[in-house]
Amino acid sequence: MNALPVAVTVFILYGIAYRTYGRYLSRRIFGLDSKRLTPAHTLRDDRDYVPTNRWVLFGHHFTTISGAGPIVGPAIAVIWGWLPALLWVLVGSVFMGAVHDFGALMLSARHEGRSVSAVTEELIGSRARTLFLLLTLFALLIVLAVFALVIALLFEMFPESVLSVWAEIPIAMAVGYWVFRRSGNHAVAGVIALILLYGFVVLGSYVPLRMPGLIMGSVTYTWVVILLTYAFIASTLPVWILLQPRDYINSHQLFTVMGLMLLGLVVGRPTIVAPAVRMGIADAPAFIPFLFVVVACGAISGFHSMAASGTTVKQLGNEADARLIGFGAMLTEGALAVLVILVCTAGFAGRADWMAHYAGWEAADGLGAKVGAFVDGGAVFIGYLGIPVRIGATIMAVMVVSFAATTMDSATRIQRYIIMELAQSYRFKPLMSPHLAALVAVLSAFGLASINQGRGGMILWPIFGASNQLMAGLALLVVTVWLLRLRKPSMIAAIPMVFMIGVTTWAMVAGLVEYVDQRNYLLIAISGLILILEVWVIAEAVRAIQAVRRSQAASVEQGKAA
Repeated sequence: MNALPVAVTVFILYGIAYRTYGRYLSRRIFGLDSKRLTPAHTLRDDRDYVPTNRWVLFGHHFTTISGAGPIVGPAIAVIWGWLPALLWVLVGSVFMGAVHDFGALMLSARHEGRSVSAVTEELIGSRARTLFLLLTLFALLIVLAVFALVIALLFEMFPESVLSVWAEIPIAMAVGYWVFRRSGNHAVAGVIALILLYGFVVLGSYVPLRMPGLIMGSVTYTWVVILLTYAFIASTLPVWILLQPRDYINSHQLFTVMGLMLLGLVVGRPTIVAPAVRMGIADAPAFIPFLFVVVACGAISGFHSMAASGTTVKQLGNEADARLIGFGAMLTEGALAVLVILVCTAGFAGRADWMAHYAGWEAADGLGAKVGAFVDGGAVFIGYLGIPVRIGATIMAVMVVSFAATTMDSATRIQRYIIMELAQSYRFKPLMSPHLAALVAVLSAFGLASINQGRGGMILWPIFGASNQLMAGLALLVVTVWLLRLRKPSMIAAIPMVFMIGVTTWAMVAGLVEYVDQRNYLLIAISGLILILEVWVIAEAVRAIQAVRRSQAASVEQGKAA
C-alpha cells in the first residue's frame, strides 16, 4: 500500500477534528473568553509567569510535550502492524489526548496557574492532592533520569548531532534577547535561527564530536552529568531567556523536518512494506493492553498535563489561544506520530528487511533499534528530494536529540514547581526557593541516574510507560470532577478517563505478575505502591463526585420547593 494517501487522509481528519470537536470544546465545554485575564497577567513576574505570543507559546508547548515520546513509541508499536498503531494514534489523539491536554490547561488557567495536582485539593481533597503529587514526583524523577540517559546514548550513537544541539543554546538566547528585550519580530528571528541551526547541521555531518570518558571513565556518565547540570541552570533562568526561544526554534525545526518527509512522500511515493496487522510475535507482551501503553505520547500522555499546567499555563497570554495550544498541539503531535509510523514501515527496502529489523520484541525494543528505524527511514524519505543520506541522517538525529532535550528541560522546571508547591503546603520555607527546589529535583535524578554509571534510570524504565499513562487517566479524573462541579457535560473527559485507567491498571498488574515471576523485588514494591496510590486517589474522587451529585440534587430540590 502506498504511504502517501494514508498520510493525506489522516491529516485531513485531523483538520476536521480541530475545526469541529476542538471548537465544540472551546465554546460549549470550556467557554474560552479572550477578555478574561490569565495567570500570566495576574501573576506576572517575568520569570515563570510571562504573557507570550501564541505562536511562540505553541512552539514551546508542542516541543515540550513531544520530546522523544511520539518517536520511540510508534517506532516500536508497529511491530504489531501499521494499522493498529495508526488507528490508535488517530482516535486516541483526538478524543483522549487532545481532551486531556486542553482540559488540563483550562483547569489550571481557571485556578491561578496551579498544577493539576495542586487543584486536586480543592476539587477532591487534601489527601488526594498529596497522593497525586507523590505520583507526579515519581513520574518526573524517572523522566529526568531516563531522558538524561537517552540523550547521552543518542550523542554516542549520533556524534554528528552534538555540535548542532549545543550550538542551539546560544542561538536561542540571542533570539530570546532580541524578541523579549528588543521587541524584535519573532518570525524573522525564528527563520534566521533555523538557517543558523541547519548550517551547524551540515557542519556537524562532517565534524562529528565524540565525548571522552572524563568521569569514571564512562562516556555515558560524563554526558549525564553535563546534561543534568545544564538542566539545573536552564530550569532556574527566566523562561524568555532560554526555554521559550529554544522550544520555538525546535518547533520550526520539527515543522521543517515534517515538511521534508511529506515532500519525500509525494516525490518518492514509498510503499508500506510492513504487514497491516501482525500477531503472535515471539517474546512480545500482550497486544492489548500494551499497545495503548507503548505508543504513549503519540496518542495521550500524563506528562502533557504536567507540562500544560506546569509551564504552558504560566505563559498563556490570551485565553482564546488555548484551543490552538491545548488541542491543536496534541493533534500536531499525532501527525508527527503518523509520520513516524509511515517512516518505520515504508522506509525499508522491502518486507524482508522490515521483518529482520522487527523479528521479535527483543530485537526491536532497544533504544538503538527504535531510534535507528526512524532516523534511517527518515533519511530515506528526505533522500527522495536529493539531500545526501549523511546530511539527511544528521537532520533526523538532531531533531530527535533536540526534542528529548526540551522534555528534560521542561521536566526539570515542572519538578521544581511541584517541589515548591509541596513546600508551600507544608510550610517548609527552604524548598520554596526556586534554586534550592531545582537543585533537589536535579540531585534526586542524578542519584537515580548514577547507578550503573549513568544508566540507573533504566532500572525503573519497565514501569514508566504504564505509570505515565496512569497519570493521564488520573488527570482526566480531576477534569471530570471539575466539569461536574461546573454542571458541564463531563462524559468528554469521563469516557477517556475510564478507558485509560482501565488499560493502564491492566498493564501494571500484568507487569507486576511478571516481576513476581522474576523475583524483582524493587519493581514489585514500586508497582504495588503505585497501584495502592491509584486506588486511593480513585476512592477519594468517587467520594468527591458523590458529594457533588448530592449537593446538586439538593439544590434542585430547593429550587422546586421555592
